[in-house]
Amino acid sequence: MSTQPNVKAFFDEATFTVSYVVTDPATKQCAIVDSVLDYDHASGRTSTKSADEVISYIQSQDLSVAWILETHVHADHLSAAPYLRNKVGGKIVIGDHITTVQNTFGKLLNAEPEFARDGSQFDMLVKEDDQLPLGETAIQVLHTPGHTPACVTYVIGDACFVGDTMFMPDYGTARCDFPGGDAATLYRSIQKIFALPDDTRLFMCHDYKAPGRDEYQWETTVAEQKANNVHIHTGISEAEFCAMRTTKDATLAMPRLIWPSVQVNMRAGNLPPAEANGTRYIKTPIDLV
Repeated sequence: MSTQPNVKAFFDEATFTVSYVVTDPATKQCAIVDSVLDYDHASGRTSTKSADEVISYIQSQDLSVAWILETHVHADHLSAAPYLRNKVGGKIVIGDHITTVQNTFGKLLNAEPEFARDGSQFDMLVKEDDQLPLGETAIQVLHTPGHTPACVTYVIGDACFVGDTMFMPDYGTARCDFPGGDAATLYRSIQKIFALPDDTRLFMCHDYKAPGRDEYQWETTVAEQKANNVHIHTGISEAEFCAMRTTKDATLAMPRLIWPSVQVNMRAGNLPPAEANGTRYIKTPIDLV
């Protein structure tokens, strides 16, 4: 069984997002993790430049796409999952607590009556300890909520894709003040990741360059996070972490693309349906209490 998949990263500086193609080298079967659909908020226009770079790599390497994995409903970029599925195949996967997110944001956004809140827009919903085949290896699912209720982490051989649970050690951990987020839950979720072997490679969904660092980085290890993460290294108690996280979150502005991102990503990357005039619209709640 292959235990060290090939990992190719694609960095989108506009949203500070890292997408991945993860390949079983023995069979050339691959999974795409946290893809990006380019979106210009000012003009309301989308493009597929980032997704096309992923497709070009897949085709150049003669890979077969089995899965298009989402670690959570992103609040900072739009997913290109349906576009990728149409072009290169694969099933779109997310954690089964997506229904909680759909219910919460479906109400906040007053989604159309036809908007299903059962996760049926996705091809597969996964939960803790589920495994998906990938060539001669497997994708293990960890339910790692706290940032959002639906966050999952994917462990593929010695590679682990943590979504927004953590960032690089010098940057810390994810915010927990979105609807359904919870700092204590995130602390416990990260302990699941820390329980993996120390040499497990951890791949971040984002990097923002911590103060004093000149280059973007998105790969670290369990051992490095346990030793050096500025928010949650070994020795930090749950109470200490929650106090830090709650205080810090109170100072943060909302992500620039939260409303476009959530209403697209809760639909598995599909845009909202066209209205009577044939045009699609992104909603922004005003003075939301």
